[in-house]
Amino acid sequence: MAAAAVWTSSSHAQKPSMPVIGYLCPESPELFGSRLRAFHQGLREAGFVEGHNVAIVYRWASGQYARLPALAGELIARDVDLVVAPGGAPVALAAKAAGVTKTIVFEMGGDPVQLGVVDSLSRPGGNITGVSSLSVDVSPKRLELMQELLPAATTLGVVTNPTSPTAGSQLQRLHAAAETLGVHLKIFSASKAEEFESVFASVARESANALVFTSDPYFAFRSQRLADLAMTYGVPAITQTRDFPLAGGLMSYGGDFMQSHRRAGIYAGRVLKGEKPADLPVQLVTKVEFVINLRTAKLLGREFSPSVVSGADEVVE
Repeated sequence: MAAAAVWTSSSHAQKPSMPVIGYLCPESPELFGSRLRAFHQGLREAGFVEGHNVAIVYRWASGQYARLPALAGELIARDVDLVVAPGGAPVALAAKAAGVTKTIVFEMGGDPVQLGVVDSLSRPGGNITGVSSLSVDVSPKRLELMQELLPAATTLGVVTNPTSPTAGSQLQRLHAAAETLGVHLKIFSASKAEEFESVFASVARESANALVFTSDPYFAFRSQRLADLAMTYGVPAITQTRDFPLAGGLMSYGGDFMQSHRRAGIYAGRVLKGEKPADLPVQLVTKVEFVINLRTAKLLGREFSPSVVSGADEVVE
């Protein structure tokens, strides 16, 4: 909690000449801790240390994404030098829609061009640039990995957040992948934590053999709850973030969020040094991570093939 206290401190005590970053976050300091540490690492690599030569004003939505536009407005009122919008498309879109005249550095898993955040990856245009892990594009791979684990499965459940700006494109890709794999999809919707349990409880009733979660920051930051429910209901599941198998879930496949947040920190530092966002192409973190939990597989009565185990980036014993 001490770290959270530091991260939520304001900059009023800092010297006037110190540049100020406005950090717009969709979650709480506790849930965002590992990402924030990666961002600070990137800042340090660019030559900036909070409290030494840069101040940071934080605004936390604590999972209430509808608050993001108002929080972005608060940062604008503080006249910060730079707005950092990490944690997914909703944050970047909220910052941009708020009419921020200062530079915005985003971090997301979706395609910023498709979402209308930037004009192009090589020439973002305007006052915005950032980093994307393109995690959204690999959602069909999660379907393939689950089908490989359960080759006899005829129906796989897909959990989507209908409020997500990437939900439609992900479902389109997933349906195409399902047709190729020869499996039927059962779509479940959840946009609030209290809806998670009913999704898991419905799996058996809907004759789905497993759950594949779409890429969505709201799901990613609730990995412990999802892992607990998956074990309670005995449901094989896969999400985008390594937090899920580390919390006791079965497996994950998605972008390397530590690298994307670190690079966002480096970009923030470069902007503070005077570089223009229009000259900074959107960076793509192309590395994806595949993490499996062998203990969970055993508890669920499943077994990963030797090729899957050897191909995993991390194996939780």
